[in-house]
Amino acid sequence: MLALSRKKGESIVVNNNVEITILEVKGDQVKVGITAPREVSIYRKEVYLQIQESNQESANISADALKGLLG
Repeated sequence: MLALSRKKGESIVVNNNVEITILEVKGDQVKVGITAPREVSIYRKEVYLQIQESNQESANISADALKGLLG
């Protein structure tokens, strides 16, 4: 993991097309802004993990349904 220090108003650029800017710092919370192309998906990690779990469940249900048709 790369750890960088940034102050309010400073940015980090990732892969030449994603910019992460520190907007605000209050206590133990940091507000960040992300500028990226529309085709780049950006999620909070907990939402991303829920999506992955849901996709896995759907894949398992589809596989079970296919087995039922074949067998």
